[in-house]
Amino acid sequence: MQYYPPVFNEEKFHCPLCNVYAKQVFKVLEISWYRNNEATPVSISRCDHCSKDAYWFNDRLLVPSAGNVENPNPDMPNECKSDYEEAKSILNLSPKGATAILRLCLQKLMINFGLRGENINDDIAILVQKGLPQQIQQALDICRVVGNNAVHPGEINIDDSPEIAASLFGLINLIVDDQVSRPKRIAEMYANLPIGAIRAITKRDSK
Repeated sequence: MQYYPPVFNEEKFHCPLCNVYAKQVFKVLEISWYRNNEATPVSISRCDHCSKDAYWFNDRLLVPSAGNVENPNPDMPNECKSDYEEAKSILNLSPKGATAILRLCLQKLMINFGLRGENINDDIAILVQKGLPQQIQQALDICRVVGNNAVHPGEINIDDSPEIAASLFGLINLIVDDQVSRPKRIAEMYANLPIGAIRAITKRDSK
């Protein structure tokens, strides 16, 4: 399902509080000074589904600051998972900052995959030579290119397109699923085969 991140003054998006795609009603917060109502740079958006309020400063979501994106893959290495959670916690407050942290998460993943992690582009090339599926290669390159633009501003303006930052979380999980979770599940299933079958397979493959 496509995720529509919160955008200031949009009529519908995924609520940052209940994560349901619903109508949002915006209202500028006013404060009374000597009986005069003065508009402030703070706005409130109320979700039509959960009736809860989110708070915005100018055009940026301030509360809650965490983004409604999927949780990290349970098989994600702990040192990468902490970066993932940190990026998630600031996604609404700073999409660019979240993207930069996810780039660091990707770099640590490369090291966990047995690569150097110094140049992500070179690491991806090595994985491709080892038979990396094209879909995962593309996911890696999306995270690499967008992450580079967060650290070194380029053609992608992440602050203007927060949905790009939000989509990276799913791609990171996809990469972990392909490189960690699937091999782990297959290895566990293979280990549970009858010992005679495993010996026969080993004998077959040694020819």
